[in-house]
Amino acid sequence: MFIGRESELTALNKLYQEDKFQFVVVYGRRRVGKTTLLLEFCKEKPFIFFVADESLDNVSLEKFSKEVFSFFNLTGLTEFNSWEEAFLFIANRTREERLVIVIDEFQYLVNANRSIPSILQKLIDHTLKDTKLFLIICGSYVSFMENEVLGYKSPLYGRRTAQFEITPFGFFDSRKFFPKYSWEEQVNTYGVLGGTPQYLVTFDEKVDVYENIKQKILFKSSYLNEEPIFLLRQELREPLIYNSILEALAEGNGKLNEISSRISFDNSKVAKYLETLIDLKIVERIKPEPIGRKSRGSIFKIKDNFFKFWYRFVFKNKALIEQGLADFVIKNKIKPFMNEYIGPIFEDISVEILKKMNVEGKLPFIFENIGKWWGNNPIKKIEEEIDIVAYDKKNILLGECKWQNTLLDMLVVKKLMDKGALFHFENKFYILFSKNGFTKETLNFAKASSNIILISFKDFVSSKNEELI
Repeated sequence: MFIGRESELTALNKLYQEDKFQFVVVYGRRRVGKTTLLLEFCKEKPFIFFVADESLDNVSLEKFSKEVFSFFNLTGLTEFNSWEEAFLFIANRTREERLVIVIDEFQYLVNANRSIPSILQKLIDHTLKDTKLFLIICGSYVSFMENEVLGYKSPLYGRRTAQFEITPFGFFDSRKFFPKYSWEEQVNTYGVLGGTPQYLVTFDEKVDVYENIKQKILFKSSYLNEEPIFLLRQELREPLIYNSILEALAEGNGKLNEISSRISFDNSKVAKYLETLIDLKIVERIKPEPIGRKSRGSIFKIKDNFFKFWYRFVFKNKALIEQGLADFVIKNKIKPFMNEYIGPIFEDISVEILKKMNVEGKLPFIFENIGKWWGNNPIKKIEEEIDIVAYDKKNILLGECKWQNTLLDMLVVKKLMDKGALFHFENKFYILFSKNGFTKETLNFAKASSNIILISFKDFVSSKNEELI
């Protein structure tokens, strides 16, 4: 089942139809669906799909040679003498004929032979550019692909004809994996697994979310039980320290000094580890939007929902899980805190909705920037925080997101409007996202106001509005 990635697939097919040489770079962290996308693209096209591994250079060349000879039905040949010879052969075969060649996990080839980017650069400049070869290189080490392939100092800099960073799905694509779930179950599932396709396909919608958590995450034999640890061990040398940092983040320690204090490390040391986690797309640094009153510093949060869930509920309860007390963990350690946990994730979903509304022209203005804001309120002498701010030079939209079972009331609206006094824009608008809707008083107030937008998520996902996303 192929879900999502429609824009990437369309773009790749348009490039293919140009019927000339293409050099496409595809990258993204592990499990996000790069290979699935490329296999879907290759359907009904002549292609060679080569997956590199951690082999010696001569072994990789031998494997690649066999793939090429097999495609062209050439028997009796063993291997090319060099990568240059291999691609010169391919160049001769693709001067008039279209052929897609995918080299997946490209970083492994380069690790074994550092000259490969230079070889490809020379071949592209002098030979391949005059062919109809459609060459795709794909990699899971994001920092490697950005620096060693796309970076200014790379021999391949400026040679690619297109690039695609494949990121996890947002909520509205992720929910397509679970059409039989209720909207709340879909949100909870997204909160647990995030938008990584390989994780999403593990859950079975024949049972509820919590049973899936038990069977697919908490059971020792399950694929997802040790997944974060497994990935960290693959990518990093000191997983124990990273474990501590991620646990601190999952507990709500977002500031550098909070994390440092929690794990008893120096700020400078923690900062270096955080940068590595940012490079791996596991953690993100969030800065307040530079508007209004002076705001302070950055905060860090776990970007990947599954990592966030695992370090919040699985890692810290390992001792109980090891004893076979999965049901106890579900009942006492996860269920009571689920709404609280989903709260920040609901903010991300709300931003997703806003960005789409912005593209569709369904807001009072087209915003240029969107993010969070926090800073000092000089009147109340307290630090204020706003879930969402979206703005251009003249207009600002302030947003509040509430994932709670009760109806959102006027108190929340008034607090948000009070915060609006901190900003000096020609026009101010307010948008409130609520899990279950609004009180009658709030609905009437919004109806009488020209600058207030109310979005009941319950009603939104149950109506045709969701088709816009």
